Amino acid sequence: MANVIVNRVAEFLRRFPPFSFLGKDDLASVARSVEVLYLEKGEILFRQGEAAQPHFFVLKEGTIHLVQNSVQGEEIREVCDEGDVFGVLALLGKRPYLLTSKVIENSLIYAIPVAVFEKILEENSRVALFFAAGFAAGQVVVRQDLSHGQKARGEFKNTSGDHSLMIFSDQSEVKVSEKVVSCAPEASIHQASKLMAEAQVSSIIICDDQGFPKGIVTDKDLRNRVLASGISPQQPVSSVMTSPVITRKKQDGFSDLYLTMIRNRLHHLVLTNDGSDQSPVCGIISDHDIFLSMGNSPAVLIHGLINTVEVSEMRKIRDRAEQMLRYYLENEVSMEFVSSVMTEINDVIIRQALALVQNQLLSDYPEMATVRFCFLSMGSEGREEQLLRTDLDNAILYEDVTAELHDKAAEYFLKLGEGIVEVLLACGFDPCPGKIMASNPEWVQPLSVWKKYFSEWILHPSPEALVKVSIFFDYRAVAGSKTLAEELTHHIYQEIGNKQIFLNFLAQNALTNPPPLGFFKDFMVEKSGEHRDQFDIKARAMLPLTDLARLLVLSHQVVGINNTFRRFEKLAELEPNYAELFAQAGKAYEILMRMRALEGLQNQNSGRYIQPKSLGKLQRQLLKNTFSPISELQEIVNIRFQLDYFRK
Repeated sequence: MANVIVNRVAEFLRRFPPFSFLGKDDLASVARSVEVLYLEKGEILFRQGEAAQPHFFVLKEGTIHLVQNSVQGEEIREVCDEGDVFGVLALLGKRPYLLTSKVIENSLIYAIPVAVFEKILEENSRVALFFAAGFAAGQVVVRQDLSHGQKARGEFKNTSGDHSLMIFSDQSEVKVSEKVVSCAPEASIHQASKLMAEAQVSSIIICDDQGFPKGIVTDKDLRNRVLASGISPQQPVSSVMTSPVITRKKQDGFSDLYLTMIRNRLHHLVLTNDGSDQSPVCGIISDHDIFLSMGNSPAVLIHGLINTVEVSEMRKIRDRAEQMLRYYLENEVSMEFVSSVMTEINDVIIRQALALVQNQLLSDYPEMATVRFCFLSMGSEGREEQLLRTDLDNAILYEDVTAELHDKAAEYFLKLGEGIVEVLLACGFDPCPGKIMASNPEWVQPLSVWKKYFSEWILHPSPEALVKVSIFFDYRAVAGSKTLAEELTHHIYQEIGNKQIFLNFLAQNALTNPPPLGFFKDFMVEKSGEHRDQFDIKARAMLPLTDLARLLVLSHQVVGINNTFRRFEKLAELEPNYAELFAQAGKAYEILMRMRALEGLQNQNSGRYIQPKSLGKLQRQLLKNTFSPISELQEIVNIRFQLDYFRK
């Protein structure tokens, strides 16, 4: 082959994986060995059942369908376009072809000799991983081990370059408290501690009449020097203050401020206009502030949330959590770890919001202090899968009260729910379009009413009831009395046991989700509206797996496992005959969660709708690979719950 042609072949191949992973010499060797084929519309390159040829193929131009013949007829399994690699059984095991390749449009094809490529496959781990992950067209004709796909994502990723887990971030990220609580030296210890309590701070600066710092008292000082020593709280605060005060300028670099605190074993560093104690106080840094500056690690973020009651600060910390999330997703950190971390962060925000609103309400509703209640998260947050700040689904469950307290309890818990939801919205979460939130009185109810709700949905599983089931059955107790939630769960399983046919309705509903791929094995995209030509990854890929996992764990009466991939793990234990299928389903769901979250972070939205054309070939194939467990699970459910008979 002439050099000019070899160069053109090499230029084309290097645009597409796995050839993009080759060095210059290997790529040139492959290009020199290529045989160029021209096939016209209607021709067959190879047939199902034929012995593998000594080549595999790359489509240069045209369109080829890979089809499978069965008793049901001919089914398109893959549509090949420019750059797709196919016919790889000649390379992987030399087995007969499992599909037939039909030329749909006049096509130009590069045939690559197996003998030339086998050595590359042995020596180049990235090329081997490409084929192991099932990225070649038509390769995924049996269940694929999606763990290879997960590994390949990490190997072939394009990261944002955002290393947001640095030990220290820029000094501008260090929060300096400018509203410093202070008092005069002659103020009593009682007055000083009261000022600290009202401001919810851990220190107070004792200043003279010019505002110059003379001393500092911390909550630790109050414990050790006042309470433990039995000093009267009426004594002047100057008698227990630490003096003189070590000071620095606000403009000093972060490293200088931090080293000053380390060297002097300080928990609080006072900042003044000129850095001396003969200048007015302009700020204070605590070790808590330093801790928050130490990058976006989970411990730092959670510590920051626990130690603030400022909603604006909670919002900032939740924003930072998404920087951490992006880092984790791009670096293929275990999805179980990622979802656990993000769930804990979300849960802490909810608990802090609850405490904040409770403090505001209890003075007006003192009789509610002893009434047990539980804040329930549902939907994706209930399943511990809410990575982004998508729609809220939550509710409040409280114990049944006496008739005299009925109206008061309803009023109090609705106000509590409204306050919590308001904080969550201020932290960037989206409201539920269907208003399934604790700010809606319909979903703030005593235990007896919740039992009636679930009994009604189970005994009369209308289409509307089944929609509610898909949200409410994944509830999780986040704060309050978990025994109330456990009592409700016991009631639900009791009702399902009394009406097993409910599971058949639930199974039928699980099979109504729209298919992810069309007849030509391309993504089924929205046909009209705002999301035209986009793929709904939630409805067409994630929801089927979520619904199937929920159905099967309910049928086994498994309690306490809400997360979808953990449900599949449990099902693998309970049904060892299908252990491999359940394992692949769990991995598929993890991949889908990661894809959706990355899409959402990139486009600053929910990540639900994906533009298939924006995905690279590897991403498209990995996404398609995740669909294979869905059809197998649906077949099992169809037979197990006798849905063909049930529909009659």
